[in-house]
Amino acid sequence: MRWRLLLLLLLELTARAMPLPVMFSARLVHRFADEIKPVRIPTGDWPDRKSLRYYQMLLADDILRRKIKLGGARYQLLFPTHGSKTLSLGNDFGWLHYTWIDIGTPSTSFLVALDAGSDLLWIPCDCVQCAPLSSSYYSNLDRDLNEYSPSRSLSSKHLSCSNHWCDNGSNCKSSQQQCPYMVSYLSDNTSSSGLLVEDILHLQSGGGLSNSSIQAPVVLGCGMKQSGGYLDGVAPDGLLGLGPGESSVPSFLANSGLIHNSFSLCFNEDDSGRMFFGDQGPTIQQSTPFLPLDGLYSTYIVGVDSSCVGNTCLKMTSFKAQIDSGTSFTFLPGHAYGVIAEEFDQQVNGSRSSFEGSPWEYCYVPSSQELPKVPSLTLVFQQNNSFVVYNPVFVFYGNEGVIGFCLAIQPTEGDMGTIGQNFMIGYRLVFDRENKKLAWSRSNCQDLSVGKRMPLSPNETSPNPLPSDEQQRTNGHAVAPAVAGRAPHKSSAALSRMNSSFRVYWHCYFFLLFQLVSASY
Repeated sequence: MRWRLLLLLLLELTARAMPLPVMFSARLVHRFADEIKPVRIPTGDWPDRKSLRYYQMLLADDILRRKIKLGGARYQLLFPTHGSKTLSLGNDFGWLHYTWIDIGTPSTSFLVALDAGSDLLWIPCDCVQCAPLSSSYYSNLDRDLNEYSPSRSLSSKHLSCSNHWCDNGSNCKSSQQQCPYMVSYLSDNTSSSGLLVEDILHLQSGGGLSNSSIQAPVVLGCGMKQSGGYLDGVAPDGLLGLGPGESSVPSFLANSGLIHNSFSLCFNEDDSGRMFFGDQGPTIQQSTPFLPLDGLYSTYIVGVDSSCVGNTCLKMTSFKAQIDSGTSFTFLPGHAYGVIAEEFDQQVNGSRSSFEGSPWEYCYVPSSQELPKVPSLTLVFQQNNSFVVYNPVFVFYGNEGVIGFCLAIQPTEGDMGTIGQNFMIGYRLVFDRENKKLAWSRSNCQDLSVGKRMPLSPNETSPNPLPSDEQQRTNGHAVAPAVAGRAPHKSSAALSRMNSSFRVYWHCYFFLLFQLVSASY
């Protein structure tokens, strides 16, 4: 009878408790809380709270969960296997930026110039007439440059004249003949010629997590014969064409589904830089559309609505210009050049002079051996988007310091200018080929693939954000993952009192249940 009485009491208590709402609660614990440390510490290092490593690990976990939620990331950032770094080697190499790439099987490394003004990737190959490849010929190299040969690469394939990539097929004697190529450049008598080959370009992927290797088939030029500037040290080990044509490396990568149809270049003042295939840039960036040339988007052309020197905006300074990383300096149409140069001359603090061998007209000697503050040059685009060149000058140095400087712009005939590499310094330039626009943001060219520069506190934003699809954002600003509590609503006080009385019933319930089980034994 005893257990029957206990059962009746349990049923009565349960009936009284049922009308009351049931709430279950659990205390949330942060993934890096001290009480979790004994559980997770064997799997890796434990970051100090609010340290750089702390935010990097939080971000990496968020990216991983996001990729799992999306079923894996289809697109990624790609860069050469030697890393995303670019470098300028000074006058010996025409003041251009270069990067190391690996081609073929087994892979061979080449130091190629970056050229957004052309499409084809070519490298010195089975040379008949090539630039010297010995490091002793160049003052800034610590190793010899390489020469490519299709016969030494297991993954190489010659392209026949019947192949759809063969633009010079009409010059072939038969469809099975190896496809020749010939590319001429803007500089006088500068060209590269040889045969077209298909081979493997070795790349790395990155985006905040571990990197992986990618082997991408590309068409490249086996450059047997170079001329002009290419024999004088400009691109002695080849050239990486980044243009919008179908034969450029970004086009091959995008058409293969490996990247977004875009890439970025970032050149820093210390002659270093970065290059990423697939980079669409941060959300906080300005942009202007690319313009067609004769109805085709055959190169990267933008339209400048007006120009300003310092705080003075000038009339009659609109022009079109090609964005070309393969041109060392900047050329403007004569009408714009004259107005801009004269205004610069009025504002600059220095005595007009000339320097032997200088190609520029407006040159100056400073009053001291330091570079004076020079007026900036602002290019204004559609919707008042502006591109500011803070130091549009080339500086000459002597043993004691600055001996002079020149406005690093030259006039050119016609109405088409060229925005060269010297105007790109200090910017992350995104060539968004998918949306046909050029985008830019100020940057110190940190490594976007691993986010070396991260917020040091929740309120500090990075000056060089990660790609827009790989960070949390609020109103366009990068923010650290937040760990925040929520204050209780006023109406929760009554609910709290009700929960307190409800807990009494549950205590009695479990006590009687224990007694019932004990009696049954």
